[in-house]
Amino acid sequence: MRVFVAGATGAMGKQLVPRLVAAGHDVSGMTSKEANRGLVTELGATPIVADALDPDQVADAVGRANPEVIVHQLTAIGAIDLRHLDRDFALTNRLRTEGTDHLLSAGHAVGVKRFVAQSAIYGFYARTGGAVKTEEDPLDPDPPRDMSKTLAAIEHLEDAVLGASWTEGIVLRYGAFYGPDTSMTAGSEQFEMVKKRKFPLVGSGAGTWSFIHIADAAEATVAAVDRGKPGIYNIVDDDPAPVSEWLPSLAQTLGAKKPMHVPRFVGRLFAGEVGAVFMTEIRGASNAKAKRDLDWTPDHPSWRQGFAEA
Repeated sequence: MRVFVAGATGAMGKQLVPRLVAAGHDVSGMTSKEANRGLVTELGATPIVADALDPDQVADAVGRANPEVIVHQLTAIGAIDLRHLDRDFALTNRLRTEGTDHLLSAGHAVGVKRFVAQSAIYGFYARTGGAVKTEEDPLDPDPPRDMSKTLAAIEHLEDAVLGASWTEGIVLRYGAFYGPDTSMTAGSEQFEMVKKRKFPLVGSGAGTWSFIHIADAAEATVAAVDRGKPGIYNIVDDDPAPVSEWLPSLAQTLGAKKPMHVPRFVGRLFAGEVGAVFMTEIRGASNAKAKRDLDWTPDHPSWRQGFAEA
C-alpha cells in the first residue's frame, strides 16, 4: 500500500518507516525540515518537506503522495518540566489539534482508506478504580491544571480521528517510550537523574506506569496499518508497574543507589502537581485488545528486561 508518514524523522518515525518499507509498502515520509530529506531517503521513503501547521502545504504533500493510508506521528517533545507540562507541550498540542485536522482534511480529499494516529496513555486515564485500564475506561475528567490543555489536545485528536466516518480511524495510545532516541535510554537525562539520585520516589509511589519499547510500538503501528480495525488500542508492554517497583529496579539496573524517598508535598514542590500525580495516582493500561486484534506481541514484554537493554 501507499503509506504517508507524517513525522517521519522523529523517534517513532525512524523506527517505523524502515519497518513499513520492509513490509512491502510504498512509503512517503513528511518532515518539516529540508535538511532531513536525506534521512528520510536513508530510511527508505520518498521525502516530502511540509509544515504540518500549514494546511495548504499539508494538502499539497498528501496530494502528491496520494496515499491509501496516513500515519500521524507528529510531535515536538523536547525537555519537559512537569511543573509546566502544558507550556512545554504547546507545539505538540498544536500538532495534535491543528495538525490532525489538516491531515484529515487532506486525507479526505484523496480518499485515504485508513488513518492511524499517535495518542498516549501516560497520565490520561481517570485516576479512580483499578490500577490498570482498558480502552473502554474513561479519560481523566479532572486532570491537574498544568496538563489540562495537553489532555484536551489528546481528546481532540481521538475524537477527530474516530469521528471521520469516511475512513477507518485508528488511535494508538502509546505507553511511556524507552529505547533509541527517547528520554529513557543510555545517556539520557532521565537515566542520568536516576544514577545521580535526583529522581526520588514520591509519597506512596503508587502511580502505575505502562512502558513500551519504541521498536515494539513501531511494530504495533505496522500491524495497525496492515490489519487494524477502527478504534482505540493501548500499545504498552505486559507489565504495568507502580513507581515504587520500577524506579528502584531501574536504579539497580543502572548500578545506582536506591532512590531517595520524599513525602508527596515535597515532591509537589519540585515537580508540581502533575509530577506528584504521576508518582502517586496515574493508572497503567492493558494491552490485551492490541495483542488480540492486531495479532501483535511486544518483543520486550516487560520493562524489566527492556531497561537493561536500553
